[in-house]
Amino acid sequence: MTTTTYDYDYLVIGGGSGGIGSAKRAASLYGAKVAVIEKGRLGGTCVNVGCVPKKVMWNAATIADTLSHDAHHYGFSGVKESVKTFNWSTLKNARDAYVKRLNGIYANGFKTAGVEHIQGTASFQDEHTLRVDPVDSSSEPTTVTAKNILIATGGHPFFPPGKGVKEHCICSDGFFELEELPKVAVLVGAGYIAVELAGVLRSLGSEVHLVVRQGKALREFDTMISEGLDAEMTKAGIHIHRNTKGVASIASDKDGTKTVTTISGEVISGANVVMMATGRKPNVEGLNLDKVGVSLTKRGHINADVYQNTSCSSIFALGDVCGSVELTPMAIAAGRRLADRLFGDVSQIGAKVSYEHVPTVVFSHPTIGTLGVSEKVAIEKYGEDNIKTYKSEFANLYYGIFDVDASDKPKTRMKLITAGVEEKVVGIHVIGMGSDEMMQGFGVAMKMGMTKSDMDSCIAIHPTASEELVTMGVWGTHPACSGAKISPLNGAPSAEPTLESK
Repeated sequence: MTTTTYDYDYLVIGGGSGGIGSAKRAASLYGAKVAVIEKGRLGGTCVNVGCVPKKVMWNAATIADTLSHDAHHYGFSGVKESVKTFNWSTLKNARDAYVKRLNGIYANGFKTAGVEHIQGTASFQDEHTLRVDPVDSSSEPTTVTAKNILIATGGHPFFPPGKGVKEHCICSDGFFELEELPKVAVLVGAGYIAVELAGVLRSLGSEVHLVVRQGKALREFDTMISEGLDAEMTKAGIHIHRNTKGVASIASDKDGTKTVTTISGEVISGANVVMMATGRKPNVEGLNLDKVGVSLTKRGHINADVYQNTSCSSIFALGDVCGSVELTPMAIAAGRRLADRLFGDVSQIGAKVSYEHVPTVVFSHPTIGTLGVSEKVAIEKYGEDNIKTYKSEFANLYYGIFDVDASDKPKTRMKLITAGVEEKVVGIHVIGMGSDEMMQGFGVAMKMGMTKSDMDSCIAIHPTASEELVTMGVWGTHPACSGAKISPLNGAPSAEPTLESK
């Protein structure tokens, strides 16, 4: 019997969140010899051009909203004018410095865990061998071998067809390279990236146009969410161009601005920036996957099961390159479980991540938190007679003292979807202030099989927005949550709550 010797126990292609999480766990917890091959900055999309810098921009936009619309209601004078002092360069420099610091933290984490960082571009030569082309073109390619190889290369934005689209547009990556706040911005897309960056730019002072192919953005979300966001974006002054069928062409004008013409014939002129947020594609090009028999889906993602197995027994894949629940924490969890299974003892042989009941947040203005299935999917899955839905709409107490008409106060909307006679909670959807921060606890509860009666028996924290979700359909809402409308179990008309209802 011959024993094959490899350079490494584990090679990871891609230095994003999932790859790093898997590599560090394999090395630090199990003592495996591990290397990560990454040509760019450590941290992947999330750290460099995704979640982290996006949240920094969202924070800035939220501060701008507070100063522009809210602070004077709380007795602060002159704050509206302070928004005009906003300096994009100051924010960009601070944000970029923070990201650079995170890159260094990842590099130091590799050293602590005993993970080697190989800078370069990897491609398969066989199922255990990778060719690495170094970043420095003057250096020669090398080959490295491993018993196990993980593909965690993520994805990238793509530009749809259309005359002048590639020449005159930026993608979400390019957003973080902007040196100044655009006076007029056109964002094309109906997904979370489009609505998030549209909200950021509008709050910071841009004139914003959102171009969607059909009637509204976030069409795959529960209708309460998509309709609620549509209403709030319109109220915020975002110009939504509907049923455009996409972009036909983009032209550059003499003054340096862009003109966007949609397939439906609508024309949007004077754009300083046009950003495409029409989807992402997996980073599989150049890996030579056909050489090692790794199969792809029809959409070009790597075909991997819940154990991250591909069609080649020594090669695994996770994260955005697989196209299933494309969220950073999901990739990290999958990577860690894979390391447990590959290098742990016999008790870890079945280690895998669960792709069910994953909380998701959209950092739009207002924020969105969602968990489980939409009402439409619940009806399809369980049957309309087997689900019960609870809904609520109210103005957060934060807006209680605002001296404006109740109809003008931003609304929080909530929906709870239950299934079966036991009323198991199968969907939670919230749009409004605080929805991003309240979802994690509900995620844990839903993983444990929470029912409506479990929520009913929980004493709510008052005064908070989350208490409305806990008490929905039981005793209504506190009068301080002005304008609340409760749709109870029996589908009775929504009613304004009274003190006696509690």
